[in-house]
Amino acid sequence: MAIQSSWTVISLSPAPIADTWIASIVSTSLEKSNMTAVTQVILIGFQVSQNLKKLLFLPLLVVYCFTLCANLLIITLVSTSKNLHTPMYFFIAQLSISDILLTTDIVPTMLHIILYYSGGTITFIGCITQLYFFFVSEAFECFLLTVMSYDRYVAICNPLRYSSIMTSGYCVILATISWLLVLSIALCVILSMLMLNFCGSNIIDHFFCDLVPILELSCSDTYSVQLEVSVLGGLLILIPVLIIIFSYAKIILTILRMSSSTSRQKAFSTCSSHLIVVSIFYWTLFGVYIVPTKGQSSTVSKILSLLYTVFTPLINPIIYSLKNNDIKKALHEHVYKYLRY
Repeated sequence: MAIQSSWTVISLSPAPIADTWIASIVSTSLEKSNMTAVTQVILIGFQVSQNLKKLLFLPLLVVYCFTLCANLLIITLVSTSKNLHTPMYFFIAQLSISDILLTTDIVPTMLHIILYYSGGTITFIGCITQLYFFFVSEAFECFLLTVMSYDRYVAICNPLRYSSIMTSGYCVILATISWLLVLSIALCVILSMLMLNFCGSNIIDHFFCDLVPILELSCSDTYSVQLEVSVLGGLLILIPVLIIIFSYAKIILTILRMSSSTSRQKAFSTCSSHLIVVSIFYWTLFGVYIVPTKGQSSTVSKILSLLYTVFTPLINPIIYSLKNNDIKKALHEHVYKYLRY
């Protein structure tokens, strides 16, 4: 999808290619192994009564549909409204693409298994593919939120040089590098996992194929994969967090030096939406993967997972829409044009 005035919304849809690619690797791995491999995975989902599952289905379906519509609306507005052809809105559109990828990767499978009392079945290849795109979307959001904090840093700390630094070409390069990095990192993790033998139980007590539950299905030594994931995951979280903290430390110092209260208020308002999104993203991420889970029930873990796989992609466009006058103005203009014709 192209943005006028040289802006481009980068959209990646590699799912069919990934399915074929992963299938070929799995086949090669199975040929080298004499063990009976896991070919299907049973996702238990939510262990509640069937009546409660039926009550959960409709709200989650509504949330999913609203998430898709809200994020597609933002992408459309940024693509077609000249007033939104700026770095900040370009990155917001990229965030919407990532949210669509995440929620589409997780929610349809979850809705499917909710309809079955004993859980749903997914092929092992489909499970690995789901994990791949889940990892890509989460890692990309880490990078993107970091890039967005850098954009706010340049806008507030170097306003006179902002237009010369954050050019349309430079923003596209930053987004492209972020996509390529996360696709490559996720590829490394998946390749390492596919070198393992999966010949044990095929039951996962979750509503999607997360990393740890998949590794528990392996009958090989998973230490090397866990170490690789810990190192890569630590770097993916630590480096962006440090950059974001550094950027906002400089931003706060710059704002405090401003003589006008109006200027300070305006500067804070341009950062508030991003800070809210960053806080929600990292608090939910830390709650699931960083904070020790010993003694934590599977139900609590699933509820926390729901926050960042289902509700965060919904919250992000709401935050940027409700708190952003430019997006509301662009929406009003589009509605007016539509009613006019």
